Amino acid sequence: MKTALLFLVFSFFFSISTTTYISAQDTVSIPDTLRGWDTSWELGLNGSQASYSNWSQGGVNNIAATGSTTFTTIFKKDRYSYGFLVNTRFGKTKIENEGIRKIDDRLYILNRFLYDLGEEDSDFKIFANIRFRTQFDKGYNYGTEPKELISNFLAPAYLTQDAGLAYIPGPMFSFEAGLGLQQTFVRDTNLSEKYGLSEGETFRNEAGLTLGSSFDANIATNIRFTSSINSFTSFNKPVKSTDIYFSNKFAARINRYLNTTFSVDLVYNDDFSSEIQVAQVLSLGVSFTIR
Repeated sequence: MKTALLFLVFSFFFSISTTTYISAQDTVSIPDTLRGWDTSWELGLNGSQASYSNWSQGGVNNIAATGSTTFTTIFKKDRYSYGFLVNTRFGKTKIENEGIRKIDDRLYILNRFLYDLGEEDSDFKIFANIRFRTQFDKGYNYGTEPKELISNFLAPAYLTQDAGLAYIPGPMFSFEAGLGLQQTFVRDTNLSEKYGLSEGETFRNEAGLTLGSSFDANIATNIRFTSSINSFTSFNKPVKSTDIYFSNKFAARINRYLNTTFSVDLVYNDDFSSEIQVAQVLSLGVSFTIR
């Protein structure tokens, strides 16, 4: 019963105390110095390969690759600001004698609107967000025999609209609170009950409270840390059922194109599981940004 509350308190404290910028993955930062439009597109490819022959320590031959892209466009004029973000990741691995498995899958879209209260570039702003998140491909639980389908494209998918008051004292830190709506879509009715819908249902609409906090900072030379937390508390459910998305990423730039990243994503959604969902990825790859 206390899992969600403890996770929310820990995550919120962690994001405030060790992070104060805006995550490149889940939201957009709009500098007060911006005038007009600014657009960037980051592309990345990470991979690994291992092969063994007569190797005494043992091992399984495998090859893996993950592609990612983040497209961002921001705009500011007088008191009005707008940001648009698309973040995608998709990766697969081929393991000898076990076939091909998915190792990463994400589709996230954000539209963000801001309006300064009082004078231009005020720390307090009215905000409105429209968020959409899902995955591209089928996901399986390989711990069962046969493997169990647990997700698919638009199964589930979440569309959230929220508005309220934001405190943004600089380009590093953001905190916001508001009211919102969240729609849950489960295109495959075989998965409806896994995500809190009744048997055969494909859609649910909820109203609730939203909170968000973000951080983005260079913590050492060529090392950047980003973190964000977003929560949705439905009016129709107890507080312990608050949905929480907590994202953390360390990115170290080796040279202009090579980089290594370490990311940890945590999700609490008791429609799917009463336990915290954790995804941790360490990768080395190439990336470049187009402006």
